[in-house]
Amino acid sequence: MKRLHAVPAALCGVLLLLAACGGPPPDRTGTIGFGADPKLPEPSGGMLPTVNTADAIGWAADAAPVAPQGFTVARYAVDLAHPRQIVTLENGDVLVAEASTLPQEGGGLMGWIRNQVQRGAGALADNANRITLLRDADGDGDVDQRTVFAEGLNQPYGMAVVGDAFYVANTDAVLRFPYRSGQTRVEGQGEVVVPIPYNDGANGHWTRDLIASPDGSKLYLSVGSVSNVPRNADEMALEEGRAAIWEIDLATGEHRVFASGLRNPNGLSWAPVTGALWTTVNERDELGDDLVPDYMTSVRDGGFYGWPWSYFGANVDERVSPRNPDMVAQAIVPDYALGAHTASLGMIFYRGERFPEAYRGGAFIGQHGSWNRSEPSGYKVIYVPFTDGRPSGPPQDFLTGFLDDRGRAQGRPVGVAIDRTGALLVSDDVGDIIWRVAPE
Repeated sequence: MKRLHAVPAALCGVLLLLAACGGPPPDRTGTIGFGADPKLPEPSGGMLPTVNTADAIGWAADAAPVAPQGFTVARYAVDLAHPRQIVTLENGDVLVAEASTLPQEGGGLMGWIRNQVQRGAGALADNANRITLLRDADGDGDVDQRTVFAEGLNQPYGMAVVGDAFYVANTDAVLRFPYRSGQTRVEGQGEVVVPIPYNDGANGHWTRDLIASPDGSKLYLSVGSVSNVPRNADEMALEEGRAAIWEIDLATGEHRVFASGLRNPNGLSWAPVTGALWTTVNERDELGDDLVPDYMTSVRDGGFYGWPWSYFGANVDERVSPRNPDMVAQAIVPDYALGAHTASLGMIFYRGERFPEAYRGGAFIGQHGSWNRSEPSGYKVIYVPFTDGRPSGPPQDFLTGFLDDRGRAQGRPVGVAIDRTGALLVSDDVGDIIWRVAPE
């Protein structure tokens, strides 16, 4: 069993936790902060944030997450180094980005708290800065070949193949490598397609997801904010070009902000039926247990989604300075709330035919799990059903058991993908495992 650093007991006391560190979470799905019209309580919170992160312990050799009846869960790949985003290429190869969070430099008490939280959650692991290729050549669910696909990167996350090029989103730039189908490794340092704003030592939300347009002419890139919320003009200036999804024209290399006001967008996926781009977004912290819900939403060209001045439309965040009522008036209400502090990251629409009909056309979402909540939330993979291109019901637990009966994190889901056979793959950056979930 892998053992990682826990949040010190003294830290729990210093921060006046609203609940004891640990303990199994109650099931709050569907009660508050979920769905197309989520209940939003009044903001709350004191001078210090609630800190309640699950002690990251890893999995016992015979343990695994739990899927619904009729599915089996297997270890597709093990002994990875903090696996994050995963993608399946057209030839069936699976790419896994291995990268971890860096300690924040400076930041006073809040910077120290952040580092303690991240360390306790298992996020401050050794940084592999590589991409691994997994190949299941015969489609039997077992990996036949495993190679280092790319290395020497800088916190890689999103990946895409377009024609004869492989693209990877480092935290500070999108790189391009020559690629041919079936290649097991790319060479060289890569060509910079676009640089990304980077704040050395305190880069905030570092993950950069990447997806190609269906016609291969453009890339869409997620760029999270530096801060939770900026509280003055200097902090606001650091957010230039961030909290947004960019559009990159591959023919010209030009890029623009496609949508903004998205505090920390992560999973990017094209929806069936409508063909719209959807994203998951991690919303702001320190406003109480049930504010603000993370969400998934379709992304409009030129759309503004509220951050930092407001959330879920015109709900003003009083902490932000300077105010901007004109932008609040423009804020789009997100399509579907995923629960407060769930850290909803990876998202994939299921387009396969292997799963039962009830799982086709909807979205699987990896919820990494909370730190700023007295009762843990997330720490599971959920499924959101869709009908005619829109969410059509409450979220359903699909892969659970990441927290043990003492509230410790055996694993934390991040990326989700569909393999060549139609099975669901889930990356687990505490267990250092890719899980494979398939019908029996």
